[in-house]
Amino acid sequence: MTKTIAVAGKGGTGKTTLSALIIDYLVRKGRGSVLAIDADPSTNLNLALGVPLTDTVGDVREETATAVGGSRALGGMSKWDYLDLRINEALVEERGFDLLAMGRPEGPGCYCAANNILRTSVDRLSDGYDYVVIDNEAGLEHLSRRTTRDVDLLLVVSDPTLRGIVAAGRVAEVVNELKTDVGAIYLIVNRVTGDALPELLMKAIDDFKLKLAGFIPADPAVNDLDSHGEPIVKLPADALSRRALETILAAVDGEL
Repeated sequence: MTKTIAVAGKGGTGKTTLSALIIDYLVRKGRGSVLAIDADPSTNLNLALGVPLTDTVGDVREETATAVGGSRALGGMSKWDYLDLRINEALVEERGFDLLAMGRPEGPGCYCAANNILRTSVDRLSDGYDYVVIDNEAGLEHLSRRTTRDVDLLLVVSDPTLRGIVAAGRVAEVVNELKTDVGAIYLIVNRVTGDALPELLMKAIDDFKLKLAGFIPADPAVNDLDSHGEPIVKLPADALSRRALETILAAVDGEL
């Protein structure tokens, strides 16, 4: 059975960095086949993973929305077969994992029919993997519109600020309002300096009833890779952030 992990939180908290490291962790641990879904319109997960990207699901949706809405076949193919074909063409196949980027948000037209087919096509594709890791955008748009599958483990990422914790708490609240089924929800606080979180932040975490999986220290090695445009997965095994994240993943392994 496919296990789905989604990473969410407000912009700038390091969601994409952690998503890439989670994918790398699953691959290196030999946990089975992995599908990475970049659900953030900024489309940076491929850069963090160090792989090329030429096509996105958003491109597929744009080119087919009119035809799908009019119930017309495309190139002699049914709309289902055509969407399946184009999504597979947009799939980046790498050693150890595959990557599918959702791409830009919708344009001004009607995308309801296209999104319904798209959701089914992505879910059918996902069923062929042991793990699906979703680098979600800040607004959880793909989850709320159900253009990505249900989630077994949701990791909400915050920076070590009160504003970040409040945003994380609101993400958890939004999840409870969605029709999408979400299993366990955990908070990860990223870029922490020092050995513990301030009491004010711990109180906010308690007030929002967030389950704290752990925190990841500020890591100069991450900044160094970013400044040189290098993939995050090139972090050495003993990097502070990689070691901290792997400790967190080991602690929630029952959800994986």
